[in-house]
Amino acid sequence: MSVDGIAFVYRQLGPEDGVPLILLIHLAGNLDNWDPRVVDGLAARRRVITFGNRGVGGSGGATPDTIEGMARDAVRFIRTLGFDQVDVFGLSLGGFIAQVIAEEEPRLVRKVILAGTGPAGGPGIDKVPALAVQGTIKGALTRQDPKLSLFFTDTASGRRAGRALLRRLKERTDNRDKDISLPSLRAQLKAVKRWGRQAPSDLSAIRQPVLVANGENDRMVPSQNTLDLATRLPRSELVPLYPDSGHGGIFQNHEDFVARALSFLES
Repeated sequence: MSVDGIAFVYRQLGPEDGVPLILLIHLAGNLDNWDPRVVDGLAARRRVITFGNRGVGGSGGATPDTIEGMARDAVRFIRTLGFDQVDVFGLSLGGFIAQVIAEEEPRLVRKVILAGTGPAGGPGIDKVPALAVQGTIKGALTRQDPKLSLFFTDTASGRRAGRALLRRLKERTDNRDKDISLPSLRAQLKAVKRWGRQAPSDLSAIRQPVLVANGENDRMVPSQNTLDLATRLPRSELVPLYPDSGHGGIFQNHEDFVARALSFLES
């Protein structure tokens, strides 16, 4: 689909009626980095749209180096699809973007789901780029996907959950998205560092109902940020932090998370 002359890739699943749920992926992620169990589970009852923001995966253009720029691009994408009201679900970097959209476009956004994410200025967020780079180097040296160390706990169940996710991410064999390019990744890393070093957000401006979720041992975006979001957002609902789970807690606990997310969206 063309947005202001730039091609955006997206996938739509589920029913063709009702308020659409727009999914915003994590750092370095593309369409194929969403857990199929989460996407398909949500799409069983909701219209779900996953997309590549500007410059990400198969989408054209240059990736902005600010979260606010990414949010504006996402809003343009949503409006070009013709929607005047959506729900948004942001994971990690996608959760930063979702917060900006919810605050700046209160009439566009009905409900918000935030997973593995935190507010601007949250503790440890400015260290995410360094952790991501370290995890990628470690993955290359050990010939393992960096998600295993970055998204999951180093326990028997954490390692098992990580391997299971990697298998699920390979289930789609046709029409797969492109990997993120190095310039786009650099822009995302710069944006995340800026977000982590900004003055703390005034979350009271986000008036929509928000569901907040994470694992209790998130080493990427420390889990205390999730608790902070739940405390400071005026209309938040906290999913009890998933035990023995990290940044990929909603993937590790996909059955419970999908049930809670659908209940929240339909309440």
